[in-house]
Amino acid sequence: MTVAEAVRQRILNLCDSRGITINKLAMMCGTTQSTINNIVTERNNSSVSTIKKICDGLEITIKDFFNDDIFNDLEQEVK
Repeated sequence: MTVAEAVRQRILNLCDSRGITINKLAMMCGTTQSTINNIVTERNNSSVSTIKKICDGLEITIKDFFNDDIFNDLEQEVK
């Protein structure tokens, strides 16, 4: 499974478990529906793919990349 496929599946699973649509998720995130659609249809995964490539270069997993205290207290992106 590619990172894009994993992200796609994770988003769809989270929406399903919460009973929300992609459109509702976009509204909740403060982004456009087309942005979320582009991710889940694998038309735009450059950011995630780039992070995965960085991880590959560093020979760490994407989980290891995000498993750091620096990510614990990030500012809220949706205002």
